[in-house]
Amino acid sequence: MPLPTVTRAAVLHGPEDLRVEEIPLRPPGPGDVLVEVDAVGVCGSDMHYFAHGRNGANQLRRPTVLGHEASGTVVAAGPEASLEAGTRVAIEPAVGCGACATCRSGRYNLCPAGTCFGSPPTHGVLVTHVVAPARAVHPLPDTIPLELGALIEPLAVAVWAVRRAEIAVGHRVLVTGAGPIGLLVAQAARAAGAAEVIVTDVNDARLARARKLGATQVVNTATQDLELADMDRLVECSAHPAALWQGIRTLGPAARATVVGQAAPAVDGLPLAHLQRWEIDLVTAFRYAHAFPTALSLAADGRVDLASLLTGRFPLAHAADALRAPVLDATHLKVVIRPDGTSV
Repeated sequence: MPLPTVTRAAVLHGPEDLRVEEIPLRPPGPGDVLVEVDAVGVCGSDMHYFAHGRNGANQLRRPTVLGHEASGTVVAAGPEASLEAGTRVAIEPAVGCGACATCRSGRYNLCPAGTCFGSPPTHGVLVTHVVAPARAVHPLPDTIPLELGALIEPLAVAVWAVRRAEIAVGHRVLVTGAGPIGLLVAQAARAAGAAEVIVTDVNDARLARARKLGATQVVNTATQDLELADMDRLVECSAHPAALWQGIRTLGPAARATVVGQAAPAVDGLPLAHLQRWEIDLVTAFRYAHAFPTALSLAADGRVDLASLLTGRFPLAHAADALRAPVLDATHLKVVIRPDGTSV
């Protein structure tokens, strides 16, 4: 059977201008695989591109397919790819060049020439079929449903955040922000051996979900004071500077604060003297490197619950509705788009 030469795609032409249309599909190269996409998770970055035509410093300059969290089934593979047709996979969207000093050091997430699906100008995975490098495609264990494979990517973000935070057995951890990433970080922190995981947010429904997913304590900072001290680790997932500064004040000597939520270009109020006095490390996390295998393991054996985060499904034809859904309904956590048309 001949391989498809076009794919249906959700193409962003400008703010709020998302069109489902056919675009050319290149044939797989020697080291590539062709994947029939089953599910694509909606990320905050997709929502920013859709609403504003930009995400942080990156701006939409020409029509671009959105989406970077995907699962699917291999349809065909190049001669140098080790995956066979029929393999269920999660796609790692960000790849480095593989040749620069940064990639060779193992930190391919920081490759100056790296690309990421759905980060303009690179087309994303909100398509029926996509060609991806075989080195960035990970087989799904049988215990992970194909639909939940789309959530492996945000779980990899959480795994990398926990590694950057250096969370270890016995640590007391504060996670600020109970969105999808914060809830995954909280679970990954418990899996890493944290003795306490305290989650803050201003949304009671999300805090209730955090409690069900294993948080030892939750705090609504809109109505309660954050009366904590001597915390070992802070993982900031809300992208609100005030949450970071407030969280830093809860840390004990020689603790570590890790910024995961997308930071503004510049923020005021950094308590530098406080950080210096107590030798508190302030570090950041950007995407992930070599985190997919751990994420797959955590999901496969049930140490992280992905199904509890999935709150909505939309067909490709209603991709714009999916991108608006978490804004219009705060009860949504993770929404997926099903290019095959499945929705509820």
